[in-house]
Amino acid sequence: MENKIKIAIQTKGRLNEDSMNLLNEAGIGLRMGKRVLVSTAKNFPMDALFLRDDDIPQAVADGVSDIGIVGENEMEEKGKEVVVIKRLGFSKCRLSLAIPKSIEYPGIEFFNGKKIATSYPLILKKYLDEHNISADIHVITGSVEIAPGIGLADAIFDIVSSGSTLVSNRLKEVEVVMQSEAVLIANPNLSPEKKAILDELIFRIESVERAKGKKYILLNIPNGKIQEVIDILPGMKAPTLVPLAKEGWSSMHSVIEENHFWEIIGKLKKAGAEGILVVPIEKMIF
Repeated sequence: MENKIKIAIQTKGRLNEDSMNLLNEAGIGLRMGKRVLVSTAKNFPMDALFLRDDDIPQAVADGVSDIGIVGENEMEEKGKEVVVIKRLGFSKCRLSLAIPKSIEYPGIEFFNGKKIATSYPLILKKYLDEHNISADIHVITGSVEIAPGIGLADAIFDIVSSGSTLVSNRLKEVEVVMQSEAVLIANPNLSPEKKAILDELIFRIESVERAKGKKYILLNIPNGKIQEVIDILPGMKAPTLVPLAKEGWSSMHSVIEENHFWEIIGKLKKAGAEGILVVPIEKMIF
């Protein structure tokens, strides 16, 4: 039987979209549909299981799935025995305490004796214990932000991304308890064969990540200006130089960071560079 690795992915939502995009960029194609619970990659030894996000840590810990992509907040809340293999940099959010906007906030002691609504009771309890705060944690699932408005709680502890949901419910964020992003987790007891497949997956993901925010640049430059341009335009190790048919000129190839793009282009033009061509990079493999 062919060795495969099983990955757990959230069934729907933004984390699902980001996870599927990442795998697609890594050259792993999976079929996705409303009723698809398991999908087999045609070009990589992988099966994907589509699960609720809060079920993924348990599935990975129990070996139902070998690896999974899940929000760090869900992983921390479930407290299962899994290993964080890689932070993925997307689906970023934070877990915060929020109170009605009309109430003055004196500090963390405000929460003593208060009722706090949350879907993350374990993370909240740990935080409150660390600060010697005694509060009544009221566990609810979904629509946590409406709890103060209907008199169910004095405050909430919930995910915050843009903060617009808090504003629309007349709440204000007063304490950030943890930052969260998508993480790739694994069962700690993977076989050597599955570890090898995981290594290949990480290699592909990192090749995609290295290419983000970078551009490949080609330009023509008089040979007498080569060192000046090298000082402006360092490459991964050194720019590539190719002699041109036009005597005294060379073509230079390198990689630049997109956030410094226009600044660098201006300096190159002043140095005498011509025929500047900039192209996107899909992968960077070292």
